[in-house]
Amino acid sequence: MTREELISLFSPDLFIPKLKSTNRDDALQEMVDHAVEAGVIRDREVILGMLKNRESLGSTGLGSGVAFPHGRSLAIPKLMALLAVSKKGVDYGAIDGKPVNLFFMFIAPPVEKDNRYLPALGQVVELIRDDATREKLMALKKFDEFKAILEED
Repeated sequence: MTREELISLFSPDLFIPKLKSTNRDDALQEMVDHAVEAGVIRDREVILGMLKNRESLGSTGLGSGVAFPHGRSLAIPKLMALLAVSKKGVDYGAIDGKPVNLFFMFIAPPVEKDNRYLPALGQVVELIRDDATREKLMALKKFDEFKAILEED
């Protein structure tokens, strides 16, 4: 997946610069509700249930202030990518026990012709490994700033 393809998965409609939630369940609800309002998710309860079930298998909070809530569902017609930033941090049950500030939510249909879900997830995981990039992402206020960071490499 090229950087341009990754950028194309994200949109200003699915960017939350100031996530208000302070715990995992509220954060998941806030992100799902945002995607419902943007017209991307068809069935709020199905998606929310799928994400909570995924979290019950093990936290998608990978540490260093980043979480990747993700999964597959029939309740979505195509791959969706949402970015949310929490300045305060969310008690998410991350593997390092620290609050999460950056959320990259990926939801895909069960079958994708172009199979972009896992490559996109992997590319963002690689992106956030760099401390300086993570710090820039945590300071985001506008979607265009995110796009510029992705275009840097």
